[in-house]
Amino acid sequence: MGWFYSLKLHLIINDQGGIISVKVTMANMDDRKPLSERKLY
Repeated sequence: MGWFYSLKLHLIINDQGGIISVKVTMANMDDRKPLSERKLY
């Protein structure tokens, strides 16, 4: 058995597929929390 790290990758991309922002969180964190911490323009 290997190690397993439970992480989530949150990406904000533009309409052309370019990455604007990246955030890695623990898997047990509520998915709505990273979105509320960031101001979207």
